[in-house]
Amino acid sequence: MLREQTRPDFSVGKGSLDGRIRDEGTATERFSLDDAKIIYNFPFNDLLFQAQSVHRENFDPNAVQISRLLSIKTGGCAEDCGYCSQSARSPTGLKASRLMMVEKVLAEASKAKAEGASRYCMGAAWRSPKDRDMDTLVAMVEGVKALGLETCMTLGMLSPDQAATLAGAGLDYYNHNIDTSEEFYPQVITTRTFADRLETLANVRDAGMKVCAGGILGMGETTDDRISMLVTLANLPEPPESVPINMLIPIPGSRLANAEPVDPIEFVRTIALARILMPRTHVRLSAGRTQMSDEMQALCFFAGANSIFSGDTLLTAENPGEDHDAALFRRLGLKPMDMGLSQ
Repeated sequence: MLREQTRPDFSVGKGSLDGRIRDEGTATERFSLDDAKIIYNFPFNDLLFQAQSVHRENFDPNAVQISRLLSIKTGGCAEDCGYCSQSARSPTGLKASRLMMVEKVLAEASKAKAEGASRYCMGAAWRSPKDRDMDTLVAMVEGVKALGLETCMTLGMLSPDQAATLAGAGLDYYNHNIDTSEEFYPQVITTRTFADRLETLANVRDAGMKVCAGGILGMGETTDDRISMLVTLANLPEPPESVPINMLIPIPGSRLANAEPVDPIEFVRTIALARILMPRTHVRLSAGRTQMSDEMQALCFFAGANSIFSGDTLLTAENPGEDHDAALFRRLGLKPMDMGLSQ
């Protein structure tokens, strides 16, 4: 048993921390940065034990939700995100493409379902979608849902009207990562603000869709920045249903091409903290899995990660193929999450 003087008082029932979470109806902040730092800095074994305990209270510990991500419009983005291969401001050599045809998207979605995906995510390299593209996007959502898949899109910033249109089409999830802490954010992106990110998340939630929002590790941020990012997400009026945690893939030509790799143990600690702060959220191992050993991924699953992207590519980056993931799942005794049990 952990010594009481070294940690906050935990209660994993309903995923709360005794004395740390206040009723949502009476307070907007449920976690302080200091509380989260205490948790993050537990001895590693104690942190993973606590994260796994919380995970088991809320999920099947051996089930992993499988998503597939398709780039429906690649390159030419007006934003200057320092990590991204698709920014028109960075000489990454990526050519811009037009918005994909609906029929092509549905063919790829059908293939993804046959290969075990339960959620289909569609991403476009835009600052925000143009109104002229909304009918096509609606057709994609409706078509993918008709295949029996959950739907997700990431299209940049959304206005309230655009969010309402996508929600009306049946879009289940909208992804809009906050990327890092509010303090470090200007070092990564200058073409939009941290507040802009939060405004889109509020528009998505107000429209009735589920929120997918996470961040990227390894951009030069501090440990406190990583903790602050997770505290921001956990303290939203309603925490995201999905939180992707990405490991930076250094892209030649991007501003972060020479960033120092994140320490694997620090990455696992971040996964564990996300699980503890957001007990009922899907925590996804996202970009960067090709740079992770099987053992590192196994630790992440033990720490509470329970979602991955499958397929050989992740937008424009490499991703472990289905054969590798299937072999890893067999070694670990993991199974794809039943869609009926998915949040």
